[in-house]
Amino acid sequence: MANRRQRSAGESDSEADLQGKRVQAVFYRTDAGGEPVREWVKALPSREDRKRIGEDIKTVEFGWPVGMPVCRAVGAGIYEVRSTLAHNRIARVLFYFDKSGRMVLLHGFIKKTQKTPQEDLELARQNKKKHERSE
Repeated sequence: MANRRQRSAGESDSEADLQGKRVQAVFYRTDAGGEPVREWVKALPSREDRKRIGEDIKTVEFGWPVGMPVCRAVGAGIYEVRSTLAHNRIARVLFYFDKSGRMVLLHGFIKKTQKTPQEDLELARQNKKKHERSE
C-alpha cells in the first residue's frame, strides 16, 4: 500500500488506481482463469519484443485517444494496438472498452499477412462477448 498515492476527496478507487492513465488496461480472463494475452506476451522469445508491446499498450493507457500508427479501430467496437518488432515482424493486440471504461486486452498475435486474419478477429469478438456476459 505504501507505493499507492493517497486518494483525493471524491475520487473513486478506480481513479486512484489509474495514476495518470487515461484508461486502465486489463487482461481478458477465460472461464478457466487463463489470461491469453498475458500468456502470449510472456511466451514471446525476445525480451525486446515483450517490452515493445508493453510500451505500446502503455502509450494507449496514458494517451487515449491515440490514433495511427499506434492504434486503430478494426470494427465491432474492437481496436488494435500496433507494434513493430525486430526482424520486420508486426504484432497486434486486440482490445475493447468495457462498461467501466477499461481497456480489455482480448487477443494478441504476430501478423504474417498484410490483412488482419479473420480468425484472429473472430477470436477477439468471441472473447469480447464472453467478457461482456461476465460484467
